[in-house]
Amino acid sequence: MADRVEILTLHRYFIWADRMRVYFYSLLNSGVKETEMHMHPYLTYWYAGTYVVIEGWRELGLSDPEIDALLASPNVELLRRSRNGAFHFQRRYYDERFTDFWGAPDSAAWLRALREALSRWFLSFFKEHEPKAQEGDQR
Repeated sequence: MADRVEILTLHRYFIWADRMRVYFYSLLNSGVKETEMHMHPYLTYWYAGTYVVIEGWRELGLSDPEIDALLASPNVELLRRSRNGAFHFQRRYYDERFTDFWGAPDSAAWLRALREALSRWFLSFFKEHEPKAQEGDQR
């Protein structure tokens, strides 16, 4: 099992990806049509950041039945390709590295489910592994 610091580090990547999700939805829900082109960077970086969390999850050897089931999806490979599209120059504006994940029938629902499962797991882990108060500590 990974140690607490490694999991805290993975959590940082989760928070970064999730912040991009929050910014994306903020623009999406703003109702301003001109923001459409400004939403794509947040969407793309959210997806790419989520793949980094998957890499870290696997590298640290973490396991959870719900998360592991979600990670058995072919969407993981599509998300990896999307991450590569984001961070390696592509000649075509709508390269298939992006559109394959965007166009997958259940990709949005799958990504929401993965985010919720990861959030639940991190919250549970940190609650269970909360540092114990030392005698005399004022909390």
